[in-house]
Amino acid sequence: MMNKQTYNKRMMSNMGVNSQNHLVIDGVDTVDIVNKYGTPVNVYDISLIKQKISAFKEAFKTYENKTQVAYASKAFSSLALYEILAKEDVSLDVVSGGELFLALKAGFPKERIHFHGNNKSHEELEAAISEQIGCIVIDNFYEIGMIEELTKKLDTTVDVLIRVTPGVEAHTHEYITTGQADSKFGFDLASGQVEAAIKEIKSIDRINMIGLHAHIGSQIFEVDGYQAVIEKLIGKAKEWKEAYDFKLEVLNVGGGFGIRYTDEDAPLPLDEYAKAIMSAVRNHADVNDLVLPEIWIEPGRSIVGEAGTSLYTIGTQKTIPSIRKYVSVDGGMADNIRPALYQAEYTGVLANRVNEEEEEKVSIAGKACESGDMLIWDITLPQPDQNDILAVFSTGAYGYSMASNYNRLPRPAVVFVENGKDFLAIRRETVQDFLKLENSMENWN
Repeated sequence: MMNKQTYNKRMMSNMGVNSQNHLVIDGVDTVDIVNKYGTPVNVYDISLIKQKISAFKEAFKTYENKTQVAYASKAFSSLALYEILAKEDVSLDVVSGGELFLALKAGFPKERIHFHGNNKSHEELEAAISEQIGCIVIDNFYEIGMIEELTKKLDTTVDVLIRVTPGVEAHTHEYITTGQADSKFGFDLASGQVEAAIKEIKSIDRINMIGLHAHIGSQIFEVDGYQAVIEKLIGKAKEWKEAYDFKLEVLNVGGGFGIRYTDEDAPLPLDEYAKAIMSAVRNHADVNDLVLPEIWIEPGRSIVGEAGTSLYTIGTQKTIPSIRKYVSVDGGMADNIRPALYQAEYTGVLANRVNEEEEEKVSIAGKACESGDMLIWDITLPQPDQNDILAVFSTGAYGYSMASNYNRLPRPAVVFVENGKDFLAIRRETVQDFLKLENSMENWN
């Protein structure tokens, strides 16, 4: 049989197995969740999300100036999650008018919202400035002009950070590396774009430039990238202070803190990232005779990733002798495109038979009409049967938020669990929902 030590290597904290051999998440039986809400369903452990937030705050509490933990909501957003985060005293990173709208609808404090994005529209910027959100992270020269125009029109001022592409690359997948010079994001440091942006912004009274932002990538398991970008930016801040009276009040080092998807992943404890970041800021501020700036970070995946578990129902199976056994589930790339997009790897268990002997290596296939719709290529499970429930772990980031209706598959339900209770945060789409945006040719005269 699969012993407790073995399954705990797979499962996240707050998980267990009950007397019926069912996977339990923070006191809620996953089989009961499936019976109540169907599959596919994304389950979020809210207690674990709160624990992650507290751990980030605790990790930076010794810093001598202010710090902000801004949840990067592109990882996953919902009205209910924003309502929870508003009570957790974190800031919020939004990257679209849609995320901004939902955050405001949830009553999230405006002054704690930061607006990112490489192609913010005039309408999005007007909404952000008119709502007087806390900060806009400027990504390009076009944006400077739009913000100048809008602040005049609305007779207001706005705080901004400049997003820098510092030429520091993280050791991660090329699609989620963002700090290198050849990036769609930000002002390039090496070519002098950042300096030109500072000069232009300094000439505009209504734009209050409070600092710099850099994000070097995602799923990072080392600290050297953060240290390198801090050294670069603080060194440059000294030059710009002397040349343009630039004051570095805020240094935002982005997010990208890695999490565990499989046993091969070895993320650092959060306090190790924090210690390295704080130490680098202190050291380089001291060397360059600068006042310690505030430190802002933007964790997204590292707050919600491990808190999410996807539950699927097993359907058909196909065995190719001496090659592979395919086990299909009722979801796949439509609700989790990461394996197809990034070659992301996951693991899981049979949620209704957790502690049975693992005896068969299989590959988990999605139901979309694509050969690349594979959730897990190789996993050893108890011999799976039709209607078994497969739990896939660490799916809380970039699963639902990147979901689509490919093959006209409805998006899954999202259920929050906490202290033995469940809550339907997002209902399952139905095929009837497709008709809300459709027009029949009968209406075309």
